[in-house]
Amino acid sequence: MREEKNSLGAIRIADDVVRIIAGLAATEVSGVVSMSGGVVGGITEKLGRKNLSKGVKVEVGEKEAAVDLFIVVEYGSRIPEVAAKIQDAVKSAIEKMTGLVVVEVNVNVQGVAFANELNEEENNNRVK
Repeated sequence: MREEKNSLGAIRIADDVVRIIAGLAATEVSGVVSMSGGVVGGITEKLGRKNLSKGVKVEVGEKEAAVDLFIVVEYGSRIPEVAAKIQDAVKSAIEKMTGLVVVEVNVNVQGVAFANELNEEENNNRVK
């Protein structure tokens, strides 16, 4: 947890907040289908709870942060370009919103989703 003190008191930013900012910034990048949260993330989603920090690990110090992201990309996307855009978006969002200096953003591509898988997932989400 990051803490900053001023004349009025203390400001604390939880690590979960940094994870959520990173996850949201990453999923807004074109070519990113989803974040990969592993077995626990899948169970959480099946129970009807959306985990906004799924697939994100952060290390937050007093003034710096490092981020690891685990993503699934859309088939046909240029992975190096998508990853570079994610790095820029996540770094910018965290620094702008928290004042932390982001020293690294590591992007780990865990899978590729094909168009028919995306359509099936959208149809399943509409039925619920």
